[in-house]
Order: sequence, then C-alpha cells, then structure tokens
Amino acid sequence: MKLMLMLPELYCISYLVAAVSLQCLWSMLMALVDIYALLVKRSLHNCRVVSLFTIGDGIASTLTFAAASASAGITVLIGNDLNKCAMNHCARFESATAMAFISWFVASPSFLFNFWSLASQ
Repeated sequence: MKLMLMLPELYCISYLVAAVSLQCLWSMLMALVDIYALLVKRSLHNCRVVSLFTIGDGIASTLTFAAASASAGITVLIGNDLNKCAMNHCARFESATAMAFISWFVASPSFLFNFWSLASQ
C-alpha cells in the first residue's frame, strides 16, 4: 500500500522538476541572448526571433503550469484526502508546488508581451 501511495507523487514531482528545470534553462538562455544583444547594440525585433521567443515562452510556461497543477493535485490528495502527510514529506512538496506557481506567474508576462509584440508587427 505504501508503494502505491508513493508512485503518483514521484511521477508528478519528477515532472515538476523537469518542467521547472526547462523553465530555468530557457530563462537563462533568454538572458544570455539579451545580454549579447545589448553588448553588440543590436535590436531583437526581427519577426522570426520574436516568434521563436513567443513559442519558447509559451511552451515553457505551459509546462510549468501543468506540472505545478499536477503536483498540487497530488499534494492535496495525499495531505487532505488520505491524511498521509507524516510519511510523505508534504511540506516539501507544497513549497515546491508553490514556487512552481510563482515561477509560472513570473514567466507568463514574458509570453504575453512577446505575443503582443508579435501581433503588432
């Protein structure tokens, strides 16, 4: 029975870690591109570049939101419905899920502004 309780949370937490790692890598890549553009004094308002940024931001933020939602569902199931928080590290899962939602909330405006910039060209 304990193994059956651990399987769903491991899959969701693994997905959360993978999605947030992808979000971090994408954000670092975008920061490096922005720093390079500032150093060479070049504008990034090319239609292809903006569409690439928009698609990348959309995929990364969607994956982060989906992973945070799945982890939140499993955390609520284990904590509230099954009352098995003592043996399943619920506090760690809840804090990781909350940080993933914060990460999604911070990354979403980048997608919206890039989409707006793409639509206005």
